Amino acid sequence: MENRSVPPGPYRATKLWNEVTTSFRAGMPLRKHRQHFKKYGSCFTAGEAVDWLYNLLRNNSNFGPEVTRQQTIQLLRKFLKNHIIEDIKGRWGSENLYDNSQLFRFPANSPFKILPRRHPELRKNSTENVSKDKDSIFKLRNLSHRTKKHGLQSSQENTESMNCEIIKEDQENSVDNREISLKDVEEVWRYIILIYLQTILGVSSLEEVINPKQVIPQYIMYNMTNTSKQGVVILQDKSDDLPHWVLSAMKCLANWPRNNDLNNPTYVGFERDVFRTIADYFLDLPEPLLTFEYYELFVNILGLLQPHLERAAINALQLCCLLLPPPNRRKLQLLMRMISRMSQNVDMPQLHDAMGTRSLMIHTFSRCVLCCAEEMDLDELLAARLVSFLMDHHQEILQVPSYLQTEVEKHLDYLKKGHIKNPGDGLIAPLPTYSYCKQISAQEFDEQKVSTSQDAIAELLENIIKNKSLPLKEKRKKLKQFQKEYPLIYQKRFPTMESEAALFGDKPTIKQPMLILRKPKFRSIRY
Repeated sequence: MENRSVPPGPYRATKLWNEVTTSFRAGMPLRKHRQHFKKYGSCFTAGEAVDWLYNLLRNNSNFGPEVTRQQTIQLLRKFLKNHIIEDIKGRWGSENLYDNSQLFRFPANSPFKILPRRHPELRKNSTENVSKDKDSIFKLRNLSHRTKKHGLQSSQENTESMNCEIIKEDQENSVDNREISLKDVEEVWRYIILIYLQTILGVSSLEEVINPKQVIPQYIMYNMTNTSKQGVVILQDKSDDLPHWVLSAMKCLANWPRNNDLNNPTYVGFERDVFRTIADYFLDLPEPLLTFEYYELFVNILGLLQPHLERAAINALQLCCLLLPPPNRRKLQLLMRMISRMSQNVDMPQLHDAMGTRSLMIHTFSRCVLCCAEEMDLDELLAARLVSFLMDHHQEILQVPSYLQTEVEKHLDYLKKGHIKNPGDGLIAPLPTYSYCKQISAQEFDEQKVSTSQDAIAELLENIIKNKSLPLKEKRKKLKQFQKEYPLIYQKRFPTMESEAALFGDKPTIKQPMLILRKPKFRSIRY
């Protein structure tokens, strides 16, 4: 499973589960262990399993380095519950597994999860959606003629030439100034966004990823047009908005300590209480912000989250987030802005005794953003991976794509002039061009990943050093903590005691010997 990504398609979460369990069963080292004066062969301790699986998940592109040790323990507990592993006495079915020396082994047969044949809703309506309506815009019939087999490359020249053919063929029978109905406008929006999404995902059909009935043009149109200057959705019905007290709490932490005026209490632990209030609100929502029905769609996009496909992943998420109900999109925008600012704020007090701010944000809000209606074994890991990516690219992902509005207007113009008869006929909008980057080896990728991470950590150290508003005592404390966590990066920045002392204007103290013994003078006994 190392450095291999599960391709887009239906039931990707189940496929990932099977990949992880297979890799764990094939790669986990087994050896003899002694427990209670008895020897057991071909087994492993819980701690050894945590170490091995933790390293596998962090270095796998399907999950990434944001995976925590606690999440790894949770996954191993699900392994025990599903009889992927059992304790040394053959017991399984519970989740009693901890990071200790308890012994476990593999059963004779490791069960695989069986993939359902098709999407449950699509099984019912497959004939209706595909066979009955020959002119349905959901078939995307023209896409297959112009999309290369990888699905991530398209030719603008072919599109333009076909546009000319469509115009010439329909020019004789065209009707000037055809009246455009609201239904026409809605179908054009749906058609254009599905065309772009299918091209970016590189799939032959979207039927296995999303039910076309789930695409609501009214949501897309509202999310595109009703926005503030910052691109945040503005709701006309304020009852769907975040409560005022939640908005105030989010602003307080997003702008900490600037927005913490004298009217707010300043007791010790105040910021933790505010954060807990926000977390409780989002955790109590009836469904995740990305909704249950779009779970399969967003899980498939997680397979674009590769270093060489980052641009395609951003564009795909940008389109998919337009499908959300406006209240959900607004909440997602405000939440991502808050947790992104908090994770980058060096002045933010510690909100958890054992976790850093970024890890805490991902751990707290991942299931509020993405989860399945039916409990999935990899939900937490997949959600954490997506939230981490959203935090890093939320400004671009959650902005309004201007090209989409342009292409819709162009398509409507052709429809109005009679160059096309139905909103779903022909491909007027030129598709975006994507190309694969040069493939690199696994070693080069690991080196680049380490280099990028070290640069980010070094930048954090510089922010602490250059922060003039930080009291001297607090700065010393933070630097001491940084030196403990990242000694090599700290030593590179401060190679000598003099360079460290120069930061605080101190002179390096040289300890004097506690007792100076003067060398006695010996005199000759001769006179």
